[in-house]
Amino acid sequence: MSQNEASDHEAAPMPTVSFDTDPASYKHWQLEFDGEIAWLRLDVAESGGLAPGYELKMNSYDLGVDIELYDATQRLRFEHPEVRAVVITSAKDRNFCAGANIRMLAASPHPWKVNFCKFTNETRLGIEDATECSGQTYIAALNGTAAGGGYELALACDRILLVDDNSSAVSLPEVPLLGVLPGTGGLTRVTDKRRVRKDRADVFATRAEGVRGKQAVEWGLVDEAVPNRRWEETVRERAAEAAARSPRPAGARGIALPPLERTVTGDGISYPHVSATFDRALGLVEITVSGPSADAPGSVGEIHERGAAFWPLAVTRELDDLVLRLRTNELELGTWVFRTRGDLDRVLAHERLLAEHAGADWLVDEIRHYVKRVLKRLDVTSRSLIALIEPGSCFAGALLELALACDRQYMLDGTLDETGAEEPAGIVLTDANFGAFPMGNGLTRLASRFYGDDDAVAKLRPETGRRIAAVEAAELGLVTEAVDDIDWDDEIRILLEERCSLSPDALTGLEANLRFVGPETMESRIFARLSAWQNWIFVRPNASGPAGALRRYGTGRRAEFDRKRV
Repeated sequence: MSQNEASDHEAAPMPTVSFDTDPASYKHWQLEFDGEIAWLRLDVAESGGLAPGYELKMNSYDLGVDIELYDATQRLRFEHPEVRAVVITSAKDRNFCAGANIRMLAASPHPWKVNFCKFTNETRLGIEDATECSGQTYIAALNGTAAGGGYELALACDRILLVDDNSSAVSLPEVPLLGVLPGTGGLTRVTDKRRVRKDRADVFATRAEGVRGKQAVEWGLVDEAVPNRRWEETVRERAAEAAARSPRPAGARGIALPPLERTVTGDGISYPHVSATFDRALGLVEITVSGPSADAPGSVGEIHERGAAFWPLAVTRELDDLVLRLRTNELELGTWVFRTRGDLDRVLAHERLLAEHAGADWLVDEIRHYVKRVLKRLDVTSRSLIALIEPGSCFAGALLELALACDRQYMLDGTLDETGAEEPAGIVLTDANFGAFPMGNGLTRLASRFYGDDDAVAKLRPETGRRIAAVEAAELGLVTEAVDDIDWDDEIRILLEERCSLSPDALTGLEANLRFVGPETMESRIFARLSAWQNWIFVRPNASGPAGALRRYGTGRRAEFDRKRV
């Protein structure tokens, strides 16, 4: 955590956030390449915060720093397939990262804190996914102290090296210094990923000064403590060793990720394949995802030629950007209604092409992993999600996953076209629905939907590849309800009005509970604990009240705690 003084003033309104950036525009990161090794050096610009009122001292960060990090990780996967190892280090001497900027946290409204923590952790999970799935192994080279979120960033890496200079330490000082906790994955990764003994983790998380050198290695907090004289040599050796183990293809050429085409108005956001229309009076967003306008490429080579314009990648980038923008900037639009429009056969043709080359082509694999990550982002988004399946929809395969990620699905039985020319709605299961896009709990969305009823999932397997109409979809349990054309408009209107009348807080808790059934993983625990624990602690006066630890940190005045345990 940074040493910035936290003021007692009320939370200030935060700016509208854009997630657009590129390496030439980075304020806080240096991205360099040395053959098959990339170097990401954190060099935070103190005056480069997203909002006024705080300085990003000691390599502390705010959302803008993480937006650049997310962009870098995406570009490494798509634009630089030659990279097999990524070293995250600091461009500043004796200071890796002081974590989330305290003054920023103290001055931010509660929803900003929550979205900041969520996006930060999604980016770290993306780093872990790149190591596990893409052959780009991340190594943390801590050339100085790593505190709070700085150490949590290191925890996302596959290997952690700490300089052994008698002063550099790793620490999670949120509890003793700020009255909060390492809630963006810190405690969970220490125990679940690093396998640190829980009593030692308790000592570590309540010791503000952290742990250095040999003890950090002994406790499992870092992998190596490296003397100054051998620092650069050792870091390069470990990066080269990781690169040598990578299955990343030799000689692969990346594709460019150009800026997104986007139109933003007060009433909505539109992209070439995704559009969102706002109903501010009702508090909802109507999102339409369009299927491909052209036939699928005839070969994997054509996928590379189309690059970022290849429909599955293009639509995923747009949906990713829309989710982030709505989640951060449009807090009162609490209900998202998803529709699709397009040719089912074209959607299925693109799906088949990706399935045929999965595991054999790096770009195909990256696209599928990206779809997986965006669907996971939707899973942990605190909004009511409703899918409407109507004539002209193209909910098939990965797009059907979009519907399955929703809290409810309604399918029109019949048509609204009095001429009879319109074909009734249909959905199509593909093999992708049975494992290509797992949720954070490790289950497919079908397994999550039918949790405890394996027979129901098994019965769906033979149904892949064919068009399933509304009544049968309801009988198979794939939609919440099949609604006839006479009642459709009224039933959907009543549904949305009712949803928007309920308590947003209660709905957030309801949805987060119901979306993640069954077994827990490190990833699902991180988001559950972030939602239930960190969010609650953030709004308690012991942390964020006028005399709370977050507000008083750096002022020379001790926090005044309400001593009742709640």
